[in-house]
Amino acid sequence: MLGRLSLRRQVVPQPSARPNPWRPRDQPRHRPHPLPAPVYSHASVVEAGTRLAFLAGSVPLDADGKIVGEGDPVRQAAQVLANLAEQLRAVGSDLAHVVSTDVYVVSGEPAVLSAVWDVVEASGLSIGPHSSTLIGVACLGYTGQLVEITATAVVPEPGAESASASEPGPGPGPESA
Repeated sequence: MLGRLSLRRQVVPQPSARPNPWRPRDQPRHRPHPLPAPVYSHASVVEAGTRLAFLAGSVPLDADGKIVGEGDPVRQAAQVLANLAEQLRAVGSDLAHVVSTDVYVVSGEPAVLSAVWDVVEASGLSIGPHSSTLIGVACLGYTGQLVEITATAVVPEPGAESASASEPGPGPGPESA
């Protein structure tokens, strides 16, 4: 039986006097104890009043509806992320505003899961602290599909300051004890 988990809050200082509650990298980070300090946040908090987009699984299909990278989870991950970026643009957001993802990979092999995770990390998806789960599964919806990503993203108000890949976040930093 697991002991009681508690959440302790670490507030990441705001870079300006005017807080940006839609910006994931400016949100407080939480680490349930006794979990080890992660290189990402175990939980993301979004202030009330923020618009969110809940995106269904992004899949490795091209514009013609054909699977990209048959048998290659790394290539499929790249296509999934490109499609996810398009989904986000369509709702007025981007990869930097994603606060939560579930990454599904048809494999139980740690090396395959790790290779897909490397593509996800390199994508700009992890600019700000966000929660993410990497899940090995038996199969996904399309024949030959090896990767799928679901996401929740903040949708900034039109004209609001935008986070970008060229704007590094505060990084993982020390978690509260």
